[in-house]
Amino acid sequence: METVVEALDSCKPFNNDIASLPQNGSLTPPSVTVSSDSTLGRHLARRLVQIGVSDVFSVPGDFNLTLLDHLIAEPGLNNIGCCNELNAGYAADGYARCRGVGACVVTFTVGGLSVLNAIAGAYSENLPVICIVGGPNTNDYGTSRILHHTIGLSDFSQELRCFQTVTCFQGVINNIEEAHAQIDKAISTALIESKPVYISISCNLPGVPHPTFSREPIPFSISPRMSNKAGLEAAVEATVSFLDKAVKPVMVGGPKLRVAKACDALVELADACGYALAVMPSAKGLVPEYHPHFIGTYWGAVGTAFCGEIVESADAYLFAGPIFNDYSSVGYSLLLKKEKAIIVEPDRVMIANGPTFGCILMKDFLRELAKRLKRNTTAYENYHRIYVPDGQPLKCKPHEPLRVNILFQHIQKMLSEETAVIAETGDSWFNCQKLKLPKGCGYEFQMQYGSIGWSVGATLGYAQSVPSKRVIACIGDGSFQVTAQDVSTMIRCEQKTIIFLINNGGYTIEVEIHDGPYNVIKNWNYTALVDAIHNGEGKCWTTKVHTEEELIEAINTAMDKKIDSLCFIEVIVHKDDTSKELLEWGSRVCAANSRAPNPQ
Repeated sequence: METVVEALDSCKPFNNDIASLPQNGSLTPPSVTVSSDSTLGRHLARRLVQIGVSDVFSVPGDFNLTLLDHLIAEPGLNNIGCCNELNAGYAADGYARCRGVGACVVTFTVGGLSVLNAIAGAYSENLPVICIVGGPNTNDYGTSRILHHTIGLSDFSQELRCFQTVTCFQGVINNIEEAHAQIDKAISTALIESKPVYISISCNLPGVPHPTFSREPIPFSISPRMSNKAGLEAAVEATVSFLDKAVKPVMVGGPKLRVAKACDALVELADACGYALAVMPSAKGLVPEYHPHFIGTYWGAVGTAFCGEIVESADAYLFAGPIFNDYSSVGYSLLLKKEKAIIVEPDRVMIANGPTFGCILMKDFLRELAKRLKRNTTAYENYHRIYVPDGQPLKCKPHEPLRVNILFQHIQKMLSEETAVIAETGDSWFNCQKLKLPKGCGYEFQMQYGSIGWSVGATLGYAQSVPSKRVIACIGDGSFQVTAQDVSTMIRCEQKTIIFLINNGGYTIEVEIHDGPYNVIKNWNYTALVDAIHNGEGKCWTTKVHTEEELIEAINTAMDKKIDSLCFIEVIVHKDDTSKELLEWGSRVCAANSRAPNPQ
């Protein structure tokens, strides 16, 4: 993590009167002749466009207004105004999941601290999000002045200090001479580290020109990373020796495949070696589920049937980019042994209880391994022997209250290469895990951070990043109440998302971990709320469903007559209608949370 703060030598006021403006505070543009678009704001906008950002998610405030003027003046860059900073950050998160990078723009401190939670989530999920903050006037740095939007101190570093732990680079730009270098450093660090960065730009600098901001001739570029050849060869040799001795090895894809850009390399390895192929829950969507040796989600006791048994009974397993936490390990209950495991990180390989090899890119390692490993299909053959097809949920009787398993049975039929699924924190985690993704179907959820309400903003950002797909968002009522406002932005952006609002009267995931009266929420008339947000402007259609017959009719309408509209379907289900996986997972996580303190 790196922090760069530039200071102006001329930023102090001419006199020390508390409320008077400094008399030498105006910035003098460089004497070199530059074009009208060679300003700091336009340079930042061009850099965003060059790295693949065509939409920025913003909330205006007086410190960022001039900056926004320059951003929207750039051809190819669209401003998406959000209802609050938290959703703007979540939207940038969702956008980065598809485009590879996202950006949000907020104002100083009140906006920065509001977006902070979303940036922390992006950090935990290894997403490069450029968080841009409009900062104080350059003339106010180094003075005793107290500014609005602060906590009442003349020290303006509070916001910066908060961002230092959830971003990999922080740049405070209050010196035009260093702006070009800081912007490029911040963006390149975000892309290299695949983490968010923080850029604060003084409110009086966006319109200031400088020769370094010339549109030509320096495009943005990053030198490619390369593996150490000797280390790569040693790691591959040691891994081949380890795995070729195994009788029934397996391989499991993890969420860091995205960071390592190694999804295709993992498939090449799976094709070559013939191992049974599983995926960790947080990596669903990164590994093709239509692969001939795919056996499902490895999530311990709550994973795909027969998958856990095959993985945990293997005598060797290769995990590519895993994250083992209390959630993914189901309360630390996985039956894995270190001496059987090859752990492949984005830049290193750890072999059981043996050596660790660094400076090795995951994609290079997996591709080289594919050339050397002996083919071994034993684990998949064992899986094939014990596999029993999934049972079907009991059919609903006519006008019987709708059950959640019936809902997801119908959602499954909606999936295609033209759709993407967003799963909110809660029981949707478990129900969406059981969906079988066809080729090309997107899938996203936030497992490491698990912030309820994430999906509303993330749906906005993801849908904006890939307008060719129709997003299907599965959101619980409790989560929706946290971030509901930006359904408004979805309508304004003419998105065609289908939102299934699952109304079961509370925080169901919390109920299964530890129940109490605090898990019951005030019921809303959700369709009426969205109708009020719609207010006759744009295309939006809402409906409530209580039975399977009503659900079928609603889905048919959403996929046909309302295909060009945002569709909001409120699904009324019983408060105790949960997946069996959530019941099991909640009990195990509760047990992990309830461990007694160690003796002191």
